[in-house]
Amino acid sequence: MVAAVAVAAVAVATDHSITRFHPMMPGSSSLLLFVSAAVVLLVIPGPAVLYVTSRSIGQGRSAGFVSALGIGVGTLVHAAAAAVGLSALLMSSAIAFSAVKYLGAAYLIYLGIQKLRREESLELSQDASRTKLSRVFGQGIIVNILNPKTALFFFAFLPQFVDASRGSVALQILVLGTLFAVMGITSDSLWALFAGSVALRLNRNSHWNRTQRYVSGGMLISLGVATALAGTGGKK
Repeated sequence: MVAAVAVAAVAVATDHSITRFHPMMPGSSSLLLFVSAAVVLLVIPGPAVLYVTSRSIGQGRSAGFVSALGIGVGTLVHAAAAAVGLSALLMSSAIAFSAVKYLGAAYLIYLGIQKLRREESLELSQDASRTKLSRVFGQGIIVNILNPKTALFFFAFLPQFVDASRGSVALQILVLGTLFAVMGITSDSLWALFAGSVALRLNRNSHWNRTQRYVSGGMLISLGVATALAGTGGKK
């Protein structure tokens, strides 16, 4: 979280110079409150952390980092949706919300089952690794886009820090969403580094080599089941 706090500090320190030229940016007080609240939320591990950790354990740190980037891109999609009002439409329809939730849960369970069915080594050829990481990146985007809790989070959280008197509400939401995505990528990458480092040490153990895919796949399936059973409250 040190890196996330550093990103937050830089953002706040440069806010006055930014808003001087961009009057529709959130004000310094709103930005400071937002960054403080975001840091608190990111310190507490959530589904995104569990997903990134499962990837790092099953496929190494690179997969964890790429997953964090994918989730960050998915967060940007949700921020854009919130800015144009699509999140409000999703929240207004219980059927649409449930459909996205169960589709996302099913996708996570599918990824977990796929992980259980095939044994993979952390040692891959360069071409195979590049292809696999691009797939992992895309999967991270899909997982987060299909998480309606993220849409709910932006719908309920971001507007609290928007100052309508400063101009475009949509632009302010987009700016705040982008800042949160950057902070989230930083936080999730630290988890990927930690989990991947632990997995790398464990990979020297032959027993772990035989069981790591069950741990990774089981985490993905558990996350999918938890997503399906979760209510509409809670954090991202």
